[in-house]
Amino acid sequence: MYDAADLERIAREEVPYVGQLGLKVESVGSGEVTVRLPFRADMIRHGGTISGPVMMGVADYTLYALVLTRRPDAMQSVTTNLTANFLRRPKPDDLMFHGKLLKIGRRLAVGEVTTYSIGDDEPVCHITGTYAISAG
Repeated sequence: MYDAADLERIAREEVPYVGQLGLKVESVGSGEVTVRLPFRADMIRHGGTISGPVMMGVADYTLYALVLTRRPDAMQSVTTNLTANFLRRPKPDDLMFHGKLLKIGRRLAVGEVTTYSIGDDEPVCHITGTYAISAG
């Protein structure tokens, strides 16, 4: 299984754009991952909120990392569905992405990612997604 350092390296080297955000993998378990997105001022959009595409990109990476916790051979897996529900405006601060794998089969994996502003108990975004698993 990959550890936090491995998943951070994969983000930097294998995931376009998201790898440039300086993600920190806070915890890794079988089917569970927590990722920290360090705040940067260039993530803010009109209205003073963190951009939705930034949050979706990090959540998508978190789902990919979830797949890798159970299928380290599945580096070629790809997103087939991603649905985001933006619940409230995140603070201009680091965000935490708590991912949980809901189901993994031979060909598909389904997971969810709940996003929080640091120090806040109320989620700012809930994302579900499906990955097509491809070993190789």
